[in-house]
Amino acid sequence: MAHITSIGASKFTTLDYVANTAQNANSSAADLHALFVSNSSTILATNTATDETLESAVKHVGNIREFPSLGTPANIVNVPVYGQKTSSQVQGQADAPSLEITVNYVAEDMTDFHALIDGNSKVFRFMMCATPVTEAEATGQATLAVNNTEFYFTGKVEAILVNPALTDATTATITLSAQTDFVGPATLAAS
Repeated sequence: MAHITSIGASKFTTLDYVANTAQNANSSAADLHALFVSNSSTILATNTATDETLESAVKHVGNIREFPSLGTPANIVNVPVYGQKTSSQVQGQADAPSLEITVNYVAEDMTDFHALIDGNSKVFRFMMCATPVTEAEATGQATLAVNNTEFYFTGKVEAILVNPALTDATTATITLSAQTDFVGPATLAAS
């Protein structure tokens, strides 16, 4: 397994989550990857959110139109220094980002997803891939035989705002709050 290796190669980015789980503060990328692989029997390559069968199964957020920037934002503090013309800069503690994802909204597909605004944490995975991810149906484990880069975090679905449009597709903005640091970038083979 290798990271994506070319510019613009992440057009097959997906967002998946495992419900009713929490990330340990010391979780490694390998531990989080194992969580997704061991529960991947219901990961979907299609753009639906209604085919969930197990509470602990990997669930796919479909019809995504726009992804947010990932990672920890900078928090640079300017500190005035007596007798100098310019201030010094020091690194402060960064605030956890809120992540806004835009999806093409199909009410029937999003009915179950609206129930995720329940205050419970879920482990999320952003997986940027160079080619589509397939599923090995015989084993139920995702075959990640593509160049990919994965980011994991624990977060909550805070809001879903539907944006009706008269001239374009109806969209919804899903707001996630990050409850832990991002783990990644990682690239791991299915076990």
